[in-house]
Amino acid sequence: MSNPQSPEPPGQPASHLLVVDDDAEIGSLLQRYFTGQGFRVTVVGDGRAMRTCLGQQSVQLVLLDLGLPGEDGFELTRELHQHWRGPVIIVTGRGESVDRVVGLELGADDYVTKPFELRELLARVRSVLRRASEAGRGNHAAPAPRYGFAGYRLDPKARQLIDPQGATVPLTHGEYELLSLFVEHPNQVLSRDELMTRIHGRDAGPYDRAIDVQIGRLRRKIETDPARPTLIKAIRGSGYLFTESVQRE
Repeated sequence: MSNPQSPEPPGQPASHLLVVDDDAEIGSLLQRYFTGQGFRVTVVGDGRAMRTCLGQQSVQLVLLDLGLPGEDGFELTRELHQHWRGPVIIVTGRGESVDRVVGLELGADDYVTKPFELRELLARVRSVLRRASEAGRGNHAAPAPRYGFAGYRLDPKARQLIDPQGATVPLTHGEYELLSLFVEHPNQVLSRDELMTRIHGRDAGPYDRAIDVQIGRLRRKIETDPARPTLIKAIRGSGYLFTESVQRE
């Protein structure tokens, strides 16, 4: 696996990646490769060391293996989503579609199976970091319009969704980006490839369910009856349609 010839731009602060994997060979490989691409890399072998690192250092992205000793990788994914809230890419030997779906359901930003191509993993890391950076810059940009639909209010500046009763609806990074796309394009069919490219920075493969999983999660949070959705409808052979009228505030 050869290295791409495009390391991180000089003069930019190095993004810090935390690799959580008990396989020393893989950890060493990832550390050498990503360091050569201009990243700062820390490798740890279990959940305890992961928590220590996150508590003591600034980390921009976690690459998490599921098969760690003593702790369930899915529980660590849930913990990261609930308490750390930074981007997470699962890098694991578990290639079953059910594992991929569960990982994305728990809030992972992407899911890569071993063995992997270093170039592809690099592209996915950069895509996730770019989206996280753009979201951070958006928080300090000029005030963006708020959107109202079906009694909900989406506030781009605060990156919050408020329900009709005034309570905050917790959204993952991917769920927020997905809902933002829908309210910006109401009553317009968006294909799975369009959604995948905008949310995950890549095309949807024929068996890639990442967008479908996130749609399902989002429906459970905003639909009155997620089993019979009225806000986000699937259009057979075309994609998804956000049917509600949207008011810009």
